[in-house]
Amino acid sequence: MDLEYSIADELFRADIRSWLSREVPAHGPPPPSGDLLVRRAYDTAWQRKLFDAGYAGLAWPQEFGGRGLPATQQLVYLEEYMRAGAPYISTNFVGMMHAGPTLMAEGTDEQRSFHLPRILMGSDIWCQGFSEPGAGSDLASLRTRAVLDGDEYVVTGQKIWSTRAHVADYCELLVRTDTTAEKHQGITWLILDMHQPGVEVRPIRTIDGESHFCELFLNEARVPITNRVGAENDGWRVTNVTLRFERGTAFAQHIITMRSQIHRLVSLARHRQTAEGTAWDDPGLRGAIGRLDANVEALWRMTQMSIAEAEHNGAPAAIGSVVKLRFSELSQEIAELAVRIIGRPVIGTVDTDAIEIQSAVADYLWSLQYTIAAGTSQIQRNVIAERILGLPRGT
Repeated sequence: MDLEYSIADELFRADIRSWLSREVPAHGPPPPSGDLLVRRAYDTAWQRKLFDAGYAGLAWPQEFGGRGLPATQQLVYLEEYMRAGAPYISTNFVGMMHAGPTLMAEGTDEQRSFHLPRILMGSDIWCQGFSEPGAGSDLASLRTRAVLDGDEYVVTGQKIWSTRAHVADYCELLVRTDTTAEKHQGITWLILDMHQPGVEVRPIRTIDGESHFCELFLNEARVPITNRVGAENDGWRVTNVTLRFERGTAFAQHIITMRSQIHRLVSLARHRQTAEGTAWDDPGLRGAIGRLDANVEALWRMTQMSIAEAEHNGAPAAIGSVVKLRFSELSQEIAELAVRIIGRPVIGTVDTDAIEIQSAVADYLWSLQYTIAAGTSQIQRNVIAERILGLPRGT
């Protein structure tokens, strides 16, 4: 792909930069962490502003309510979005980045016409019901059962690590509809209404003190057959469509954020006093930050490639696993270096005049989940080996 931006791209950059310069300060900073209902209201209000201004779903085809902009302008948008410090819409991530695209690729006309506008406007929040206590990396071992009863599936089972399920309206849910078939063949992809009897959500408190993730308990919850995406027992194929979006294009915004993290590393090193002056005076540290910066740039170029392939083919290619793998590990490397630069004061987690220690600690603790979420690093390496390098499947 051509990595240079055209005149039209730069004109678009000027438009979005002007709009963001007005609207981001007017919307205000995000609420304090801890109250997901307040965060949902903040996120959905911002999503509605994007929608009203025509900036929601830039990559989505016009027929589905988006603008169908070329990949270059999608990338320009992400660059300007991060430059402006615009809100990260964390609660709408699943809907925008993989449930919505999956419905565009695999859903019925009725499913698209109902759900896609509501996702774009921020009216509905989605969560993911894939992983189970006994089916994480080996996702196809899932045991949540769905039995057809007339024109509804009756679902019983348990899911875990369902991000922000406690504020979600719908769930992209994987269930087993044929217990006699091979494990990859008896799976079905359903749209679960979270506001019904038989659905219990229990938040999981994590090491950073937050409750981002949840357990989801299903006791004869009911899903209309019209909420099935794809054919019955064809869910594993549909799931791989979802996972390609999740691992390929969905991390683009996060990778752009890494540039800001590198800048914060430099600022941190320049303010951290040492016996010899500042941490920035250490050439070894400057070299380490330079290598991280080069890695971020390389990863951004790979992301551009992934987005361009998604535009050309309708879905990201397997290279998304490369992007996800390097993003996960690079995030941990950046967060760990920030903690190392701060040194012993990080134990107290008390900010100083020049150093935001609390945010550095929060970033470090949050980074620990990246090599697990959206497919563990071990799984990504298997995908890369088999689907990109063509190596034989491991036994």
